[in-house]
Amino acid sequence: MTVTSTEKTGARTSEAAGVITGARERIDALDDRIIGLIQERVAVSAVIQEARIESGGRRVNLSREMEILAHYRDALGKPGTALAMTLLELCRGRI
Repeated sequence: MTVTSTEKTGARTSEAAGVITGARERIDALDDRIIGLIQERVAVSAVIQEARIESGGRRVNLSREMEILAHYRDALGKPGTALAMTLLELCRGRI
């Protein structure tokens, strides 16, 4: 059985299916970029943690994390806080 583009997208017309398909391709490309940026953030965070530990400091700087949480919350609302928490979790302890 062949799945049509309208069935695959949930659209009711082929025109809408075309719009949805194109937009999904753009979202997939954006997601790939976001993942790459997160991986870069993890690497930069590891450099910071290593420098801090080698200098006798702690791996995590809680006041900096609070700044990051506030930045994401201010930009994206409550879901921004959850996103920032996830990013911080991904970046902790990678060294």
